[in-house]
Amino acid sequence: MSSTQFDGDIDSFVSYLKSNRGLSVNTLKAYRADLTACLHLFELRGVTDLNEITLDDLRSWMAVESRDHARSSMARKTVAVRGFFAWAYEHGLTTTDPAATLMTPSIPSTLPAVLTESQAEQLLDVAEHAVATNQYKDDGGAAAASGSGKAAGKTADKSADTVNRSEAPARADKRDNARVTAESQRNAAILELLYATGIRVAELVSMDIVDVDFSNRTIKVTGKGNKQRVVPFGLPAQRALETWLEQGRPVLARTATDAVKSRAANALFLGARGGRIDQRIARDIVHRAAREAGVPDISPHALRHSAATHILDGGADLREVQEMLGHSSLKTTQRYTHVSIEQLKNRYGQAFPRA
Repeated sequence: MSSTQFDGDIDSFVSYLKSNRGLSVNTLKAYRADLTACLHLFELRGVTDLNEITLDDLRSWMAVESRDHARSSMARKTVAVRGFFAWAYEHGLTTTDPAATLMTPSIPSTLPAVLTESQAEQLLDVAEHAVATNQYKDDGGAAAASGSGKAAGKTADKSADTVNRSEAPARADKRDNARVTAESQRNAAILELLYATGIRVAELVSMDIVDVDFSNRTIKVTGKGNKQRVVPFGLPAQRALETWLEQGRPVLARTATDAVKSRAANALFLGARGGRIDQRIARDIVHRAAREAGVPDISPHALRHSAATHILDGGADLREVQEMLGHSSLKTTQRYTHVSIEQLKNRYGQAFPRA
């Protein structure tokens, strides 16, 4: 990211947002990048004072940026720039607010991509099958290691060094099998929890073990703006989580260094090296699972869309789904009713002879 002479002002604005608006870390990071890119462009054009920037300058910046960015990205960038100049004017950094009438690009209303209920079931079934298959391999590896040990014991003319060398590959195979099994248990738990609760991937990776209440079958979720909510989950998700916590998590935790282990001691989900799992890995898990299950490629957010749509299809109240998803506006949740109606129309067209 390019630095500018306005970095101090950007830092002050981001600190203000963090203290007063409760925005997420990702949103603050995006706003900082948007503002840095915008002001860097003006700096290249010879601007040395925020007061030199006019509405026409900002419109020119939008024209340049819109060549390489989608409307949704431009909408966020415009909100960031408009907020920055409003803040600068309020705090006496500028004598006017050039962005006050800067228009936000309209975003076309598109229906979220979702899986059908049968596709979602297929996705989760394949993940569950992978756990069972890897556990079988793990048991086979243990048996093989045991068998090689017995064979070595029966060969009296072999030295102890030879025995150790013959057992080493078996032990390595056993560790690899255990790790693969642990990762498949983690992946199944992630998929089940994402679909059962409709939580965001950022919320998933930030969860700690204590956030899961098995007695009430609920999770405590910290969403955007650090707002907390309690979301229920079903029996399949409970089983997958219990298997992961009891069997898989200890295996991956053992691979961590002491420093990593201390930072991830409370993390619900771990990566291959024992640290807290990150969003990139969680997204990759969902994409890979979709490929293996033979269902349309989806992201964790599309799985969230699917959960919301299927819950509404099942008769849930719109307000309840809003609370479950952590939407601040009911308008956002209403998008899923449109998906449900579209699916109903499709089923009607297929089933009704006079459709």
